[in-house]
Amino acid sequence: MSRIVVLGAGVSGHTAAAFLRKWLGKQHDVVVVSPKPEYNWIPSNIWVGVGILPKSKVVTPLAPIYERSGIDFRLAKAVSLHPDGRGDAPEPFVTIEYTGGDRAGQAEELTYDFLINATGPKLKFEATPGLGPDAGHTLSVCTQDHAEHAAKELREKIERMRRGEKQRFVIGTGHGACTCQGAAFEYIVNLEFELRAARVRDKAEVVWLSNEYELGDFGMGGMHVRRGGYVTPSKIFTESLFAERGLDWVTRAHVQECTEDKLHYETLDGTDYEMDYDFAMLIPPFSGVGLTAVGKDGEDLTAKLFLPNGFMKVDADYSKKPFEEWRAADWPQVYQNPDYDNLFAAGIAFAPPHAISRPRTSVRGVPISPTPPRTGMPSATIGKAVAKSISDRVNGYSDKLARASMAEMGAACVASAGSNPFTGTAASMTVFPIIPDFERYPDYGRETKFTFGEIGLAGHWIKILLHHMFLYKARMRPFWSLIPE
Repeated sequence: MSRIVVLGAGVSGHTAAAFLRKWLGKQHDVVVVSPKPEYNWIPSNIWVGVGILPKSKVVTPLAPIYERSGIDFRLAKAVSLHPDGRGDAPEPFVTIEYTGGDRAGQAEELTYDFLINATGPKLKFEATPGLGPDAGHTLSVCTQDHAEHAAKELREKIERMRRGEKQRFVIGTGHGACTCQGAAFEYIVNLEFELRAARVRDKAEVVWLSNEYELGDFGMGGMHVRRGGYVTPSKIFTESLFAERGLDWVTRAHVQECTEDKLHYETLDGTDYEMDYDFAMLIPPFSGVGLTAVGKDGEDLTAKLFLPNGFMKVDADYSKKPFEEWRAADWPQVYQNPDYDNLFAAGIAFAPPHAISRPRTSVRGVPISPTPPRTGMPSATIGKAVAKSISDRVNGYSDKLARASMAEMGAACVASAGSNPFTGTAASMTVFPIIPDFERYPDYGRETKFTFGEIGLAGHWIKILLHHMFLYKARMRPFWSLIPE
């Protein structure tokens, strides 16, 4: 009998656990450790954040799903990994601390045969003074509670505008090393749509503030779309959309501090600026959740298993080399730790070898460029591949590991740009591969036949369908596995 422990129940961890349970016999244990009792379909937090959906529509309780499916669920957070066991007991284990229920506050040592680190990111609001809804002055849509708070603030600002007050809305990234520009992009176009629907658009100034070098970068170096015989960069696509909707933008920016009504930021050229605001939704930078690793005699192995940013090392090329020497082959294939073959990292928890967009640093030495996105479709695909690798080994089918390189897979994104069954729109985009490969595609790094983007009502209906499909899949209802990642 084998025990597989999955740390985290987000898109990647939940996908991995579901497929492990499907592919493994009941004599094997699948254990999920998550500090949160609910699964949150994060892409739909955008709709919660503008007041279209209540947060109850984007979450589902985990315990009933896992009980019904035969998965052991621990409402706890992982604290430390012990890949060599302790002393004369070589069995590896992870120390967890319960966050709810009768055992809240208690610790346990959970042994494993295989472990998947799918803990996702820590939201590092503290990286920028005054950033965030809890201890700061800005808003977020990174969790369902944050999104609900943002919707409440938005309603209050709309009422002010109805009374004749002008308001400035600033949406984007709250630090020079942020990722998830796509989520902020989706939020700003939804917010602008709702302001028009509320008939207060004339009272609102809406500004995009981002660490991207140019619009449409999205942390993946932008993309080129071939349509009608022409190749158009995503910069033009995004600038056109923003201009059409009257959105202003500031790029190449690092937010230094957020006060109650001002954002202080610098740009790549070293110039300092201040921007007044009434409503600011700024994505924070991400790091690993802070897991430590301990050797059998108590020695600190954290630097052996994790990069300084807290993300786990896998089969990637982490050697430091200049941007011009980066290759698609640097990126991991199987997400297995190089020192422990029973340790895997999936989704945001794995450490990228380098950025996708060209790294840039201000004249003061401050990095101002996006870090790599790896949410949504890539996270789920990686989680499934890791589950396949482990289940094949446990079942004795094969020692060959399943591949899910982001340099060999494409991704599709449907970004809502206004929710209304008749007038709503969405930007539908595909890219292949996610990581540019200039050896295979020397012109643009990607296959333009499979990279496209367009905006329209059809995409909005697809977005609604995806919302319901993926929550159905998360609940592991009949035929759930037929729904693609």
